[in-house]
Amino acid sequence: MRTIGELRAALTMGYGFPGDADDFEAELAREINHADPADLSGVVRLVEEFRGRVAARQDPDFDSAVAAAVADIRTARSNDR
Repeated sequence: MRTIGELRAALTMGYGFPGDADDFEAELAREINHADPADLSGVVRLVEEFRGRVAARQDPDFDSAVAAAVADIRTARSNDR
């Protein structure tokens, strides 16, 4: 994804997490409306974040990594009790 348009298309087609397309549009509008025209670093940060979300969801190992992390957290919490 080299452009914001490509990122929007990926999110609209469901390549991110549920709700990402709407969240991206709302956050992008907020960033643009509050940005200093000479400093669009907030927009850059937002685009990078959502690109990462799309990449994470497309990683075939993502779901198993999340499941392993959740299991580790549950184990740690049960050991603390």
